[in-house]
Amino acid sequence: MAIDVEQIKKLRSMTGVGLTDAKKALEAADGDFDKAVEEMRIKGIAKAEKKSARAVSAGIVHSYVHGDKIGVLVEVSCETDFVARTDDFVAFANDIALHVAASNPEVVSADDVPEDRIAKEEELIEAELKEQDKPADMIEKITAGKLDKFKADISLLQQPFVKNPDQTVEDYLKETIAQLGENIVIRRFARLELGQ
Repeated sequence: MAIDVEQIKKLRSMTGVGLTDAKKALEAADGDFDKAVEEMRIKGIAKAEKKSARAVSAGIVHSYVHGDKIGVLVEVSCETDFVARTDDFVAFANDIALHVAASNPEVVSADDVPEDRIAKEEELIEAELKEQDKPADMIEKITAGKLDKFKADISLLQQPFVKNPDQTVEDYLKETIAQLGENIVIRRFARLELGQ
C-alpha cells in the first residue's frame, strides 16, 4: 500500500519521530492514520519510561502570571541546555505552570504527600465511615481507596491535565519526553494567589 507523503509529514510533526519511523508506523497500520498515531504514542511512552533513569542537570525556572491575581514558578529539568532552550520545552514548562495556576496542586507526586497529612486524612476518613456504621472489614478497603483518590487529587502528576482532561499531567510529561528525546523532570513549583 502506498502511503501519502503528507500523512507521513503530519504524523512526524504530531509525534516528533523521524520520517522513516512515521512511514513504518503508517505502513504497519495499513494507512489508518489514527491507528498509527496510537501506536506511536504507545512506543513513545515506552521510550519515555526507558529515559526516566537518565540524569537531568539542565532546565529552566519558568514563570506564569494569570490575570495579575495568580503567579506560578515551576522548575523543570532536562538533560541538556540545548533542549532547555527549545520552544517546545519552554511551551511544556508554560503548560505546567498554567496547570498549577488553574488546578492548585499541593505536591508534584503522590510520593511527596507528607506522612502526617496522610495520617490525618486517614483518621478523618475512618471517623466518617464509622459514623456511617460501615462494617470494619469494609472500612479498611474504603479508606485505602479514598486515600489514593486524596493523594491523586492534590498531586500535580496525577491530576487531569487542564488543556486535555483525557490525560493526566504525567501522561503529558511522558509524551513530551518521547517527543523531545530527553528525560524531563518537574522538580517543584510555587503558586501565589492574591489575598491568599
